[in-house]
Amino acid sequence: MDREKIDEVFKKVTNGVYIVTTKYDNKINGMTAAWVTRVSFVPPLVLISIGKTRFSHDLIKNSGVFAVNILKEGQIEIGKHFGFQSGRKVDKFANIPYDTKTTGSPILKDLAGYLDCKVVSAFEAGDHTVFLGEVLDASLDKGAKPLIYRKEEFFG
Repeated sequence: MDREKIDEVFKKVTNGVYIVTTKYDNKINGMTAAWVTRVSFVPPLVLISIGKTRFSHDLIKNSGVFAVNILKEGQIEIGKHFGFQSGRKVDKFANIPYDTKTTGSPILKDLAGYLDCKVVSAFEAGDHTVFLGEVLDASLDKGAKPLIYRKEEFFG
């Protein structure tokens, strides 16, 4: 197996840019993620894949809730803000306005949309955990175009 070749092929798989947020006890956190997908119409289910070493991982595991905040074009800096520092060391929401909806997970302002979810299943997948969430609440900015992940824009 040629790992470099596989990594090059995966660069052609298109993903959006999302801020996955959660709340557990008095802690809130958010992290940038690209591995998010719909898996069912009825009930409405979404899958997120979170690295086991990420601060948000155990918060989601313990709380059983998360929100998917869908970034729109032009919001790369928000993606970097939530992706390049750890919630273990920094309050990522210090100057970031947000609301909460059904689950209490933070919902950022001025997004392409959001999905507020409760975890209905989870399983290990290599160095990540896949969380399957049932969507309890959602909203959309019909005019917004979603931000598409391009590695060179984040790490260029």
